[in-house]
Amino acid sequence: MSGHSKWATIKRKKAATDAARGKVFTKIIKEITIAARDGGGDPAGNPRLRLAIQQAKASNMPQDNITRAVKKGTGELEGVRYEEINYEAYAPHGIACIIQCVTDNRNRTVAELRHLISKHNGNLGESGSVAWMFERKGVVTIEKGKHSEDDVMEVILDAGADDLKNEEEFFEIVSSIENLEKVRKAVEEKGYKIESANMQYLPKDIVALDESKAADIMKFLDFVEENDDVQNIFTNADL
Repeated sequence: MSGHSKWATIKRKKAATDAARGKVFTKIIKEITIAARDGGGDPAGNPRLRLAIQQAKASNMPQDNITRAVKKGTGELEGVRYEEINYEAYAPHGIACIIQCVTDNRNRTVAELRHLISKHNGNLGESGSVAWMFERKGVVTIEKGKHSEDDVMEVILDAGADDLKNEEEFFEIVSSIENLEKVRKAVEEKGYKIESANMQYLPKDIVALDESKAADIMKFLDFVEENDDVQNIFTNADL
């Protein structure tokens, strides 16, 4: 199982049980705000916003919080101006990471990340140092439910998907960036419950790790993920 998939699965379980609900809400609010800013405040015409709102509701976020985040994104309410930035890093054992952040202070974020990564035996790299090891793809994650792999495959191939991955309770559908929305619509129209649909950085090759090294990587990812500005982490580790 590749690092991005394993880490995504763990994050879902963590979000469902994490006592620090505020951290989960903060990340979702940032996503809603940026989605509304970039694509407008109408979820019907803004797939990214629609999915962010679905995620908020699944996490039991109050409707008032969702509405305020949308209005801050569209400018109806005054709010923080966020920017999306990717940082590249090496985790312990030479594992490559792309760390997606949303921040209102670039200088603060890079200083905190550099300290955090160094403290846990990693190194913050220069732009381009690890990006060449990844491909940017569209990924739609759906709950398995009673659906078989063959059923899903039949739907997604017609929509232009590239691959289907079986990840415990979920199916991950991989497509080109250009076909992401087409694939998302296809599974939505068939009634599948979409867990997420977004652009991700998938490793071109994965690095095998023994149990001890994999534990080191999981610990590293957990510490970095706790930073308030970090939204997602992608890695080429085989966990």
